[in-house]
Amino acid sequence: MSTSERGAQTLIETKRSWKLPGVYVAASVLLVILAAVTSGDVRIILNDKSQSYVIPEIVTAGAPIVWGLAVIAIAAAAWSLVTTARRMRTPSWARIIAVVLVGLSTVCGFLVFAGSGSTTGGVTLTSVLVSTVALSTPLIFGALAGVISERVGVVNIAIEGDLLVGAFAGVLVASYFHNAYAGLIAAPVAGAFMGLLLALFSVKYGVDQVIVGVVLNVLALGLTTFFGGTVMKKSTLNLNTNQFSLSTIKIPGLSEIPVIGPALFNQTILVYIMYVVVAALAFFLFRSRWGLRLRACGEHPRAADTVGINVQRTRTNNTVLGSALAGLGGAFFTIGSSLAFTDNISAGNGYIALAALILGKWNPLGAMAAAVMFGFAQATAHLLPNLSNAVPGNLVSMIPYVVTIIAVAGFVGKSRAPAAENVPYMK
Repeated sequence: MSTSERGAQTLIETKRSWKLPGVYVAASVLLVILAAVTSGDVRIILNDKSQSYVIPEIVTAGAPIVWGLAVIAIAAAAWSLVTTARRMRTPSWARIIAVVLVGLSTVCGFLVFAGSGSTTGGVTLTSVLVSTVALSTPLIFGALAGVISERVGVVNIAIEGDLLVGAFAGVLVASYFHNAYAGLIAAPVAGAFMGLLLALFSVKYGVDQVIVGVVLNVLALGLTTFFGGTVMKKSTLNLNTNQFSLSTIKIPGLSEIPVIGPALFNQTILVYIMYVVVAALAFFLFRSRWGLRLRACGEHPRAADTVGINVQRTRTNNTVLGSALAGLGGAFFTIGSSLAFTDNISAGNGYIALAALILGKWNPLGAMAAAVMFGFAQATAHLLPNLSNAVPGNLVSMIPYVVTIIAVAGFVGKSRAPAAENVPYMK
């Protein structure tokens, strides 16, 4: 073995991170504390009214459950500490399983703690999952929009604006034509228009992409607020009504699966489109000519140009495509949730989608997982006030953001954006 090879091997052997074991230890300590103070019985509700059968409620002591979950977290922490200390190589599937187990144990332990001794409600797992899907859908569409545009080299800060105009156009067109599917077509068109403006200024004229995105967000907020307060309010029943919303489509058999069936397979067509888009993008982004050209323009546009790829056109087309997906996600706020449009209905979800994009390392599956994590945290925060008054409201509202910070600090590590992101290419 040469000197350089021995040096490289030494570098690999000495490189280790205590970040993930530290998170596991913190989760274990939290669960032990929760288990020690948990008292009373907890009511766990597994049934859903959409299912044809009834699952009996589970009423049992909460402390043993939390102690069991604490043991799982402690075992994962011990395994992580040993493997890290000995510099042992572990397969990726083992690390993923450990992360999932610790995460679920922590969340479920907190829910059982909050629900133990509560007289106001029970831990409704199915309802939490249904809420998770609902809260995650626009985030997933927004994160996928960011994956496409940033992989091609365009920073899309305007995802918030895309969601907003999509929600506005969706309910406006659906109300006017008395057809929810008309709104489903209008929403991505409105988002694509925002993407066209972003591409026009940032790709063609080389204006800073971040600045253009921020301006477009302000533009979207101003336009929707103005027209919402003028055009829509003049004819609320005709132009801004929740009467024409997407109906749920129940998939036979799959929707009857306990707990997860109603959450995943009793949804609107918009959610099913999201499933297809995630799978298609995860495949074609890395296993197709389109994906190769897209990523080449985001990593090294000059090299892409030398092999015959039209960088400007590729960036423009994919920026418009990404914004159209975000506009489709915006439709979930109105016609997908049976709600009328209100000012700033997106409520910062576009920026959360950007965080999910970075958390997922510019990968469609990773971005989806990050969006689901944030949606699950929000759903849990919405459930807690119904369980116990012992949990302060301010703490409940902080939960989604705390979870995001912990995930970024402990699970993700270093993220590398596409090399040519926010770098104009002019021939």
